[in-house]
Amino acid sequence: MSVTRIDHIALWTEDIERRARFYAQYFGASVGSKYANPSKGFESRFLTFQSGSRLELMKTSTLRPLKYEPGGHCMGLTHLALSLGSENRVDNLTATLRKAGFVVEDGPRRTGDGYYESVVLDRDGNRLELTVSA
Repeated sequence: MSVTRIDHIALWTEDIERRARFYAQYFGASVGSKYANPSKGFESRFLTFQSGSRLELMKTSTLRPLKYEPGGHCMGLTHLALSLGSENRVDNLTATLRKAGFVVEDGPRRTGDGYYESVVLDRDGNRLELTVSA
């Protein structure tokens, strides 16, 4: 019997290298080779986390992805939750990101559904939920 799992999540960005450095520096992601298709105006890189989870960072020169207010809420994908393994790591990484100039929208705090989390915006305004489940 086959098992369904999420293979990866893809994010549009104007700066693949900046985003890749962010996930490598703060979350330990391994940065894969760059893929480019000049005829379609498309570039991407896959990032792989120690758990096996992957992100695809994508850039386009032919499409016009809709920009939204940093940290804004819209229908569809609303945040990317990254489980850090301990409350201490959530606290420490939140403080590190705040000191580096990233916007911390909330937390760290305990939620009503049993998570310990903070919400931080990356440089493109995406909401990252740094979390530990109860």
